Amino acid sequence: MTAIRVVIADDHALVRHGFRSILGDEPDIEVVAEASNGTDALSATVREAPDVVLMDIRMPMLDGIEATRLITSDPRLTGTRVVVLTTFDLDEYVFAALRAGASAFLLKGAEPAELIDAVRIVAGGEALLEPSATRRLIEAYVASAPAVAPAPAVVLPEDLTGRERELLVLIAQGATNAEIAERLVISPLTVKSHVSRILTKMDARDRTQLVVLAYESGLVVPGAGGASDPG
Repeated sequence: MTAIRVVIADDHALVRHGFRSILGDEPDIEVVAEASNGTDALSATVREAPDVVLMDIRMPMLDGIEATRLITSDPRLTGTRVVVLTTFDLDEYVFAALRAGASAFLLKGAEPAELIDAVRIVAGGEALLEPSATRRLIEAYVASAPAVAPAPAVVLPEDLTGRERELLVLIAQGATNAEIAERLVISPLTVKSHVSRILTKMDARDRTQLVVLAYESGLVVPGAGGASDPG
């Protein structure tokens, strides 16, 4: 069995050592590098091409948001997932990190078992966060933004079909594949195929990114509980 390779990036040595100690006891997880700033985190990630990066947001030289953006946009690192470390779950910086391509966020005060589970889940390509949790985070952030909304930051692909848009709305609303299948009266396998095509067309790394993009495009309006008028 190949071990899950992890890079830990945090400017506090105690946090790094604590995480290394917890993860190092697991036979299927290997900490391959540590970094105390964003620049070193980026260098270590490029060098090691790990499965998971545990990324602090507030770090010197290069913050975790920009480091995350550079990692997720690097074609050499398509297999690397970033989990953002934060003190508060409803944090504008967490939202910015998700926009930058992070797959999930994890509270620094999480229990050891939660940290281990997070690494395994994200490395396996699954969503650590329920889509509904991502939605709550986005809506909380948007609700605190100025009343005048900016123009959509994302334009949906022209080849996204009506059915795919429908699925994207449901994903953004927090529906699971099973719930989508029941709602649209199609098989779970068909839903999975649709989601795979949406990920490809949207150039998204995972479902977390689909939720963010659905809001960024204006397809889903915060608090409206549904899709906006696509025009």
